[in-house]
Amino acid sequence: MDEVGRGSLFGPVVAAAVILDPGYRVRGLRDSKLLPAERREVLAERIREHAVAWAIAAVDAARIDQINIYQASRLAMLQAVKQLQPCPDHLLIDAVRLDCELPQQSIIHGDALSASIAAASIIAKVERDRMVREWDPVFPVYRLASNKGYSTPHHLAALREFGPSPLHRQSFAPVWHAPVPQEVLEFMLEEKQGAY
Repeated sequence: MDEVGRGSLFGPVVAAAVILDPGYRVRGLRDSKLLPAERREVLAERIREHAVAWAIAAVDAARIDQINIYQASRLAMLQAVKQLQPCPDHLLIDAVRLDCELPQQSIIHGDALSASIAAASIIAKVERDRMVREWDPVFPVYRLASNKGYSTPHHLAALREFGPSPLHRQSFAPVWHAPVPQEVLEFMLEEKQGAY
């Protein structure tokens, strides 16, 4: 298992769990951050096609703000592993331990040392990037399609000029330091009016 998006200012943290087929080697598996986007897409498709099982889970920005990013990452991983069919008999996890009864091994830099963790990293990264890109036309000022919610100079400048969106992580310093209040979307106004 692995997660992606811990350092992002926008959107969910996404975890994936993968059981690789020991009889089929997916060539080129490595930490998703070290792969070009096009290569990740190809590998993700190959992993999904040949894995014994794979699952994805996400924890949104509001929940991250409630329980903190570390706990949200663990929650996403636990949700992903619970979806696996068949159930795994042992967990290899990148640098954390989960509250579950399955035997587990936490591996520092696991995405560089374990093919299974690297595969989970790739699946999670491709899914999270897809999710964030879908929000780009809704919040064009942040250029989410290009920065995936991370703190690029343009993203930070947009936060200072326009303030955060409702999908930004309000508990992250660059977001709550933004001098402009959070953007209110039309559907939020409708909900507020309906409450009176």
